[in-house]
Amino acid sequence: MSELIELQTFVAVAQSGSFAAAARRLGLTPALVGRRIQSLESRHGVKLIERTTRAQRLTALGEAFREKASAVIETLDALNDLTRPDAGQLTGRIRMTAATTIGILRLAAILGRFAERHPSVVVEMSLNDRRVDLISGGFDLAVRIGELTPSSLIAKRVGTYSFVCCAAPDYLTRFGTPQTPEELAEARCILNLNLVPRNLWPFVDPGGQRRAIEVQGAIELDNGEAQRAAALAGAGIIYAPRLLVADDLAAGTLIPVLPNWRTISLPIHTVYPSRQFVPRRITALVEAIANGLRADFS
Repeated sequence: MSELIELQTFVAVAQSGSFAAAARRLGLTPALVGRRIQSLESRHGVKLIERTTRAQRLTALGEAFREKASAVIETLDALNDLTRPDAGQLTGRIRMTAATTIGILRLAAILGRFAERHPSVVVEMSLNDRRVDLISGGFDLAVRIGELTPSSLIAKRVGTYSFVCCAAPDYLTRFGTPQTPEELAEARCILNLNLVPRNLWPFVDPGGQRRAIEVQGAIELDNGEAQRAAALAGAGIIYAPRLLVADDLAAGTLIPVLPNWRTISLPIHTVYPSRQFVPRRITALVEAIANGLRADFS
């Protein structure tokens, strides 16, 4: 049993990148993490991690050892799922990450319903509009918006994220309402730092042709709620997730700009590390997210 604990600690260090990060993840002290790694290395008579005062890295043998250790832990998790007396009950912890807007406005409620059905599962969700590395961050699952780059991660499309161009009535009264996308180049726009590139807003004309309009503005923000607040204050035009401003559009406190021009829609994916055995608690949460977003965005 002690060797299994040491293996779990080693994998956490390898994934997190440092003893301190692994200690936070495991709820231990860095000193205890260090002692477990030393014990594991002594047990096998090898050096798994090269440590200096400034950094640490896996040795070549440590990299191979990590792959085997991860497989052992995942296999044991799968066996525990099969052999527990309460095999129908999900248990354990899930660490996930997601974009802020969808996390607050949709995923939090989905997690609440999931917790009611599976009270023995603890879900820890970190919200960040910048994509984090699942492996080094020690995350089991991510909900990502936008096209994915090729990787070894397992992805499942679970929804579609649409955008809308809009502004406050006060702004449009003072500065006028653009009639074509090209007129946005002369408007006061509030830029979204999470769009790449931030100053090109894509539109599709009534004939189906796509074009990207270069915009500019004195305000650039990396948070959806901050963009919404600036737009409501009359600071400019935003190109924002429809989910974020749906209530404002319904209330008339924000007005669609260029409603005859389609804006982009981005895919929503759940993403998790590629491995042979995926714990049932993770597949159950992925399914819950897919069903929840399907109901919300249908």
